[in-house]
Amino acid sequence: MEEKKKSDIAILLGYAGKYKILTFLGLALSGIAMFLGMLPYICIWLVARDLIAVAPNWTLATGVQKYGWMAFVFAVVGILVYFAALMCTHLAAFRTASNIRKQGMAHLMEAPLGFFDSNASGLLRNRLDGAASETETLLAHNLADIVGSIVMFVGMIVLMFVFDWRMGASCLLAAVVSVAAMFTMMGGKNAQLMHEYQAAQDYMSKAGTEYVRGIPVVKVFQQTVYSFKAFKDAIEDYSQKAEHYAIKVCRVPQSVNLTATEGAFIFLVPAAVLIAPGALKDGNFAGFVTNFAFYAVFSAIVSTALARIMFATNGIMLASSAIKRIDQVMGAPTLKVTDDPKEPKDNSIEFKDVSFTYEGADIPAIDHVSFRVEPGQTVALVGPSGGGKTTAASLIPRFWDATSGAVYVGGVDVREMDPHVLMDRIAFVFQNNRLFKASIFENVRAAKPGATREEVQTALDAAQCGDILAKLPNGMDTVIGTAGVYLSGGEQQRVALARAILKDAPIVILDEATAFADPENEALIQKAFATLTKGKTVIMIAHRLSTVVSTGKIIVLDEGKTVEEGSHETLKQKNGMYSHMWADYNQAVNWRISAGEAM
Repeated sequence: MEEKKKSDIAILLGYAGKYKILTFLGLALSGIAMFLGMLPYICIWLVARDLIAVAPNWTLATGVQKYGWMAFVFAVVGILVYFAALMCTHLAAFRTASNIRKQGMAHLMEAPLGFFDSNASGLLRNRLDGAASETETLLAHNLADIVGSIVMFVGMIVLMFVFDWRMGASCLLAAVVSVAAMFTMMGGKNAQLMHEYQAAQDYMSKAGTEYVRGIPVVKVFQQTVYSFKAFKDAIEDYSQKAEHYAIKVCRVPQSVNLTATEGAFIFLVPAAVLIAPGALKDGNFAGFVTNFAFYAVFSAIVSTALARIMFATNGIMLASSAIKRIDQVMGAPTLKVTDDPKEPKDNSIEFKDVSFTYEGADIPAIDHVSFRVEPGQTVALVGPSGGGKTTAASLIPRFWDATSGAVYVGGVDVREMDPHVLMDRIAFVFQNNRLFKASIFENVRAAKPGATREEVQTALDAAQCGDILAKLPNGMDTVIGTAGVYLSGGEQQRVALARAILKDAPIVILDEATAFADPENEALIQKAFATLTKGKTVIMIAHRLSTVVSTGKIIVLDEGKTVEEGSHETLKQKNGMYSHMWADYNQAVNWRISAGEAM
């Protein structure tokens, strides 16, 4: 039997844990507070009744003072109970939002690292942190207001038909018009517009984060903001959706809604005009005036109740959209962990008929690739862009898991190893390493949290970072990214190399590690490589073929397949893809701009 889908409220309360009881207590108190808030209106009517009954001898109305004090007490107690209700719902809401963030982060910690390559950090933060914040309004205010409004409406319906059903019906007519207007704005096909609006907001957040990260490129190349077309398009799309919903969808219904709720008294006047002659004829004009006074006072509650419902409904729509975004985070794939982990025998790496296809792609990025790297051997992966080099390397530390075939480390399928053991055996240096906004010391020690200052200094020296530390105001204690302290791409690579050297893992993966380095930095990085890779099993990915000439084995990948394998000299003589790549590389290296002949 198909499991019944949970409501959005049930899903949210599922995150509340033991604080769910506070939500229910807060809702109950809110209903009581709203009932108490209605009683002063009844007391006011009792005062008006007594005064009208003895008019014009007002002194004979002996119950006025008593009803006045009763109204005051009911109002104060109602406020205190409502305050207690909000205390409960707010505490539950804050804890629920905190639990959403914690559970979301815990789930993301179990996701494969490759997931974060295809999901921008700005988008994930907006989905998790922003969506969690939006649920606070629903749990802290909207649910309490909904319960209070239900109590108020039931009380209104009862009271409005107790004295004169005709005047009561005229007052409720305002509520009918208001509900119809709100449904026009938020119901039917317009409900989907809110989801589209939130999706546009998510995309704008993602594009904004990427734009901010790209500002250095804008400054370097003197480009305008319009060079970031995705960000501009995201802003325009969000603006169009917001404008469409606010003006074309909500303007007329909201005008009708506000007119009906704020002018509920207008519906009462025609009814009173029609009823008054009959009351005069029956000699019950005093009773008619008393009833009219009651409905005139009570009609003020209509606008309050409907306004609460409108804001509460909007909160439910926002929370529903927020839950969908939270589900997108909670639906991230998780790294499967075996219950019976195996220990690798050595530091060898082997691909056995490995294929891998990215989600949503039709063509495999890796297609039946097989090769072996012996312990202590250095193997280079080369080939044209998009050939599958980085994808192949990412399968070793389980950034992704192979679609078919298997990747082995030390003779053990990486999927049968403890992920922590696997990660401890591998050090990475990527082409776009990012450093934390922290000191050089803390950035390097991230690879080995228990390292001493001496060990960190030794790693920095081995990574040829002496000139970097010399120019920093506080040496290795200088915080990067503050007070104008920034490092070039090549300098960041050397600090990242120090991190890898400190980790001292037996397997090293170098992915275009010199891509952003100038010749001077590249020379220093190459010296650091000698320390980092000594006695290690190394997978090296490089476009600069000069860096792989001395490697023991070169594997050429093209369109996800292994097309050639061998040493530099062997591959040169085959007159295959590598030979052509080597010829093109040398031609590019030796290319010079010559002065043209004078005209």
